[in-house]
Amino acid sequence: MAAVTRIDRKRSQSDRGHAGRQSGEFSLLQVALPGAKPRNAGVFLLDPASGELYTRMRGEWADVSDADDRELLELLDLDIRLKAKEIGGAEFLRSLEDTLSNTLRITPREPVEVSGFAATLERLYAEHVEATTIGEFVTHLPLYSLEAAAGKFGEDRAVEPEGWVQAPKRLRLTDNMFVARVVGRSMEPRIADGSLCIFRAGVVGSRQGKLVLVERMGVTDIGARYTVKKYTSKKAPAGKGEDASWQHTKVRLEPLNPEFDGFDLEEGTTRVIAEFVQVID
Repeated sequence: MAAVTRIDRKRSQSDRGHAGRQSGEFSLLQVALPGAKPRNAGVFLLDPASGELYTRMRGEWADVSDADDRELLELLDLDIRLKAKEIGGAEFLRSLEDTLSNTLRITPREPVEVSGFAATLERLYAEHVEATTIGEFVTHLPLYSLEAAAGKFGEDRAVEPEGWVQAPKRLRLTDNMFVARVVGRSMEPRIADGSLCIFRAGVVGSRQGKLVLVERMGVTDIGARYTVKKYTSKKAPAGKGEDASWQHTKVRLEPLNPEFDGFDLEEGTTRVIAEFVQVID
């Protein structure tokens, strides 16, 4: 898939939302088929401080006429992820630099300033790789930070996406869907720390039991202000008799990980922004 692949489990400071910039190193994977010029097939972005490697490979090769070549190229991303997981990101990158030639090549590393590794990887991919044509809300969804998503869908502010991420092929896309990275362990095991997730702005129908993206007004820490939690509510009858209606008596926003605490939804201080749809692998 066209989502970001991160090798190694340790997360860098910039993707945890800390201020300031870091230095990264990137190189391009190139494919040189017989009789054709070399083509950029993907990007490797290394965090030298942690040894963490981010990869983004082209997923579509319909323009390659030879069926065998096309099949091998379409399996390239999976092969890279498996081998990198086996030996570690930094070591895997060094092994490619020592061994690749001929059909698969890797360019020399170049320094790059990084404010967020995932966003920088998307920018490098857009600049250097022949990407599949982006169909906005047809094949791809916009990527936002949680803060930007809250501004766009909660306050109707004009916000430009950081990039476009290819969505799962069988998912029906709408123009109120977006992608954001969820940081933290409170929703594990369903949402792992650092996962790219698809959300749908607004919640259709009952919220009971759904996972929702919420904003807690008055909280200054970005990591705590925007969070994903499970919506649970308790109801009691308002009035008596068969015609009595029901009203919410209490709404709790609960984590899935029992190591963390939930909190009450309070009118005026907590706002539901979007409904969780799924994690992008």
